[in-house]
Amino acid sequence: MPAPLDIRLDDLTGPASTALVRQHLAGMHAQSPAESVHALDVGALRHPSVTVWSAWREGEIAGIGALARLSKTDGELKSMRVADAHLGTGVGRAILRHILAAARADRLTRVWLETGSDAAFLAARTLYASEGFVECEPFGDYRPDPASTFMTREL
Repeated sequence: MPAPLDIRLDDLTGPASTALVRQHLAGMHAQSPAESVHALDVGALRHPSVTVWSAWREGEIAGIGALARLSKTDGELKSMRVADAHLGTGVGRAILRHILAAARADRLTRVWLETGSDAAFLAARTLYASEGFVECEPFGDYRPDPASTFMTREL
């Protein structure tokens, strides 16, 4: 059984966190057409409307995730990424649940997300569906895109 996770707020000033964000962004560009990449870079994740958490296991970064506030009641899940060495160990689910609990505590009533639609994103879509997210139409400023799957969940 893996060691416990320490999930904490992250200001993205540490090298491990920023490296994982950059890896996430590079991975999104490698998997999706440029016009379909909606992942945020480090600067955008530092915006005051975005809260970022990182998960750590035995002093090593295991994953990141963020919540962007869209309105008084809605948030968008952003930049979910599990470090390669921690894939399949429950890190993604733990971060997702942590973010959803934070959203509830902040009185949000709905969380939205955009993820890829091809096979490379199947694990992500399966995780989100297993945690109560359902597919929906594009939201906010998003437009229909065959490379994107949009999902939402009431809290």
